[in-house]
This record gives sequence, C-alpha cells and structure tokens, in this order.
Amino acid sequence: MTVIRKPAVSGSFYPAQRDALERQLALLLSEAGNASHAEDPTPKAIIAPHAGYAYSGPVAARAFTRLAAARGRISRVVLIGPSHHVAFRGLAVDASDAWETPSGTVTLDTQAIARLRQLPMVGQLDAAHQREHALEVHVPFLQHVLGDFRLVPIVAGDAPPDAVAALFDAVWGGGETLIVVSTDLSHYLDYAACRSLDARTADAIERFDDSAIGSAEACGQVPTRGLLRVARQRGMAIERLDLRNSGDTAGPRDRVVGYGAWALYEAAPAVPMPASDPKRATIGAVSAESAPADDPHRAVIEASGSTLIDLVRGGITVGFNTGRPGQVVTNAALPPLLTAPGAAFVTLRRNGQLRGCIGSPLARRPLVVDVVEHAFNAAFRDPRFPRLHLLELPGLDLSVSVLTPPEPMRFDDDAGLLAQLRPGIDGLIIEDAGRRALFLPAVWEEIGDPRQFLIALKLKAGLRMEHFSHTFTARRFRSIEVKGAMGAATNRSPIDGQLAWTAYVGPAGRPRSPEVA
Repeated sequence: MTVIRKPAVSGSFYPAQRDALERQLALLLSEAGNASHAEDPTPKAIIAPHAGYAYSGPVAARAFTRLAAARGRISRVVLIGPSHHVAFRGLAVDASDAWETPSGTVTLDTQAIARLRQLPMVGQLDAAHQREHALEVHVPFLQHVLGDFRLVPIVAGDAPPDAVAALFDAVWGGGETLIVVSTDLSHYLDYAACRSLDARTADAIERFDDSAIGSAEACGQVPTRGLLRVARQRGMAIERLDLRNSGDTAGPRDRVVGYGAWALYEAAPAVPMPASDPKRATIGAVSAESAPADDPHRAVIEASGSTLIDLVRGGITVGFNTGRPGQVVTNAALPPLLTAPGAAFVTLRRNGQLRGCIGSPLARRPLVVDVVEHAFNAAFRDPRFPRLHLLELPGLDLSVSVLTPPEPMRFDDDAGLLAQLRPGIDGLIIEDAGRRALFLPAVWEEIGDPRQFLIALKLKAGLRMEHFSHTFTARRFRSIEVKGAMGAATNRSPIDGQLAWTAYVGPAGRPRSPEVA
C-alpha cells in the first residue's frame, strides 16, 4: 500500500488549484529576475523562507531561480525546516512514500530515509509532518523549477548543530543532491527593529557563525545552524540573494516577519590541463613551466622551504603550550629571506579538507614574524573553524605560500580581467564597496575555470556573482608554496635549539587584521 501525504496548507499559504498555482509560481520566478545560466555554478544548498506566497514568495523565488539551469541534473532534494506544531527533541523523517501537491506527486527517497534513521537523534515522527507548512510550501517551487526529483523531508525539533551537520554529511552526495533549509528570520518586530536584527543575522550567516543564530534570529535556527556548521567545515561560498520582510511585500509595518534567501556553493572541480599545454603549472608551487627560468623568488623560497615549515610547526606548538602567539626575536643568523619584510599565507589541511588558512597580502614585517603569527592564527583563530585540537596534529598537512608584491590590473569589465588571468599562476585580490577577498594560486587546483574562479571570489567577498562597477579593483600576485606535515603531538617545539629564533610569551599587542583565504 502506498502512503501519500496530502497537502495541509494549499488554499491558504498557496493556491489549491493547479493552474492558479502554476501561474503564481511562474510570476514569482519571472519577477525574481536572477535566473541562472548553464555556465553558472549550481548551488549545493539554498536557504529560503516559508510563509504564505503573498508574503515570502518573492524572496523564496530569488533562491529557487538559481536552480533553473540544474533541471534534469538535480534528482534528490533534502528539505529540512522547523517544527511549528509539535515539540520534540531530534530530527523527524516521514514514513510516507510520496507527497502530493496541486502540481502533482513527489516520490520520497525511502532508501536515503532508512539510512538517516540509523543516525543519532534521527527518528520517525509522522505527527511532525502532518500539518507542517515549513516544508510543504517549498515543494511546489521545487516541482516547477526542477521537474522530477526524489524528496527527503525532515522536520527539525530541538537538536544541536553537530547532529544536523551529521545528517547533511550522510546524504551529501554529489551534484544530484540539493539541500534546502527552510527558515524565516525575526518575528513580529516593528519594521525598523526587524531590519536591524535581520541585518545582523544575515552577516552572521555569511560568516558561517552558527553560534550567533538563536530562536530570536530565525525560527529555523536548528537546520540553519547545522548547515552553517557543515558549510564552514567544507569551505563553501555563500551568496546573499535577498533580505526583506513582510512590510516590504504584502503586510503592515508595525508587526513584520523577516525573510532572507541565500545560495551556498561548493568549490568547482578543477579543469585538467593537457600535459602538452604550454601553460601547464604545478599548482601551489611555481613550476618551471609557469615561472621564468631565472625566477629569483622561487629559488630563494624553495631553498628555505624546510625552515618555513619548521616555523609553522613551532608557531602551532607554542600556541598549544601557552595559548598565545609566539613572539619572535630575529637575529643575524637567520637567512635574509626571513628577516626581510614578507607576506605569506599559512594553510592547514587534514584528510584533504581545509582546516585553517590565514595570511596577509602585503609585506609589512619580517617574513619570520609573519609566518609564525599566521601559523597560530590558522590553528586557533580562523573564524570558520573551531580551535585546533591536539588529537588533530597527526595527519595535519602544512603549507606556506610566500606572496610576491600585488600588481594592479587594468580592465573595463569582467572579460578584460579574465583575459589577463593566468590559471595556475596568479593569485587574485578583488575589492569594492568596502568588501575584499583573496584567492591564492593554489585555489586553481579546485576551480580551474577562470570565470568560475572569479565568481567564487566575488561570492567570498560578499558580492553578487555578476557584480561590477567603476570602483571595482583587482590585483594579481604569484605565490611560491612549500609543503610539509605537522607530525605527532608534542609539548616541545620540534625546532627548539635548531633555529636562530626565539618564541616567548610576552606582550602580544593588538593583533593585526589577517586575511582569511
């Protein structure tokens, strides 16, 4: 016997008649005006509001239009939202075989649901789904945009972010799987207070700061915090698509509800270069193919590579031992490269996943000081990750990217900028409207297409992917990367007594503003 969940809020939150529903969806999506194109990246996840279409529909449509080019590619949707009618602890899956809306029937991915039930805090609670609108209102949008797909609906009760993140990891899949988080923002404030609180919430979402999201900020705080947690761990990019409230769409302004829409993107896969391609480069370290044969930067930095990695090991070890950055005293025994002003980024990876990356794009202090401080910051102060734990040291990979001075670029549009970019060679710094972001050349390993590289960097800066203005600036640079490994946990710096530098706990001063890569 096939069990079908019937719609609970058709006729109130959205039209009950198929023709009327399809007309309203078509109007909302066309008015959104930001449809994706075949060459645009497809979001891995979206965040969208769940009120009646008259109120939140225009904002939700801004997220769903981003999926238009993925029709036929996305075949499974994991849809999660808060419980408005049943209080419970955990995450509730549905026992139905399909969901019905006026637009037709959507089959549930019962195999995926069965796997989820094996996770802690995941169970079946049909009552949580029966009257819940937070999931249902998104299904007609998904049907209209994607066509055929299988649904994994989850109602979130009281659950910690790690439990939700574990659920997402279990059904992450590849490009065939989309995650939809359903949430409204603040509730029943006046218009000005709503705008103020929602602006702070939006900033927290775009910093992937799940600790700043509570019930006052978002009714769907549980799934939202879980998504931000896993997005931070996976190094995703986020794009704000809309931020409004019911006072902007269809309601009075004395008591409003806030709505926001975001798209989250995974790093694009690398585009392989044929071995015969004259632009072929060893990503990260500048190779003979990509750098001049007499490149003085490369030779000097590679000669000091083991010393640079030892500095990172020492900076992290001092951080574990003291809880503070190591203060560096330089002396004449150090190589000139390390005592001269230099700019570097320190990157930590574990099991191939980014674990921290902090640096500075401009040379303002001796390179030895820059590397040691960024080693501490990457381990303990990268806002995207929790502090490094001693148990993470085995298997921790280290790299130092020493930057050449940034070179301003001249261009009139994105096409002019892209024509000058050298894949595998150039790092890029963009800046506009008070926002700035940087990609190291090593990012070409993950995003090999120049257009996707630029789009991802704009999203990282908090700009729209199509953003361009007369004040938009870009600077390119090269970096020479050296790599090593941390080794096992230790209470003593592996380089104590071996290098002519001293780490001591003293007045740290005010920290500089590092760049997060």
